[in-house]
Amino acid sequence: MALAQEDLNLIKQQIGDYVKDNLSDWLVEQSLGKPPVVYEIELRERMVRVEEELKNQRELMREGFNQMEKRFEQVEKRFEQVDKRFEQIDKRLEQIDRRFEQVDKRFEQVDKRFESVQQDIRGLQQRMDSFMRWSFGITMGTGGLVVGILRLWP
Repeated sequence: MALAQEDLNLIKQQIGDYVKDNLSDWLVEQSLGKPPVVYEIELRERMVRVEEELKNQRELMREGFNQMEKRFEQVEKRFEQVDKRFEQIDKRLEQIDRRFEQVDKRFEQVDKRFESVQQDIRGLQQRMDSFMRWSFGITMGTGGLVVGILRLWP
């Protein structure tokens, strides 16, 4: 009987292989399309694939959003640095304005000094002019007297 049992197992295996090979053809012939069970299985497989792809897309989108968020943070930091630089430049410009104001004050002081010196020089010039007039007059008067005395004195 051991031989018969082996034959039965061999026959079962051959029948199983034959049915597996031809089952899809038989189902197609009977329904002229895919049977509802096969169609439903394919739909489920497609849905599973679509869901997996959607999960992958979500992951990629999350990663993209995270990267964009990081980039925005970096850009924001750069803008803050630029703002700080502008503030420093503003402070420097204010210091320069203060220095220019100080220089303007110094120039005003120098102008006042020059005006006072110029007034002093004008005063000296007027005094020298009057001195020269008096000296010339006295010299001419003295010279005239000397000439007059020499002519009158024989």
